[in-house]
Amino acid sequence: MKQLLLVFFGGGIGSILRYLISKNFNSYFSHFYLGTFLVNIIGCLLIGIILGFSLKSNYLTQNQTLLLSTGFCGGFTTFSTFAFEKHSLLKAGELMHFSIYTIASIVIGVVAIAIGLWISKLF
Repeated sequence: MKQLLLVFFGGGIGSILRYLISKNFNSYFSHFYLGTFLVNIIGCLLIGIILGFSLKSNYLTQNQTLLLSTGFCGGFTTFSTFAFEKHSLLKAGELMHFSIYTIASIVIGVVAIAIGLWISKLF
């Protein structure tokens, strides 16, 4: 039960923060969802750091890792919104923006995880 509450609490905080960032940044560009992009890249960086620390040593307990990675990062990042936004771009015929958004999100997301893991090795 404690683990479920940790995921619930972390996910709630992550979801609220994602909402606030998306609300404030998605309107900057008409064909690029900057808020969703930012939360997904920041989430990749954070999960790289969190799991890097978790794998590296006993720096984080199993419950702390669950709260931060599954809970917070799971609530903070959003694949369903990302997929919906890509669908919207395709429906609008914005193939170039669809391609840039998709490729940038995936490539920069993977790079962010690698950077997060690298950061965790520094400490």
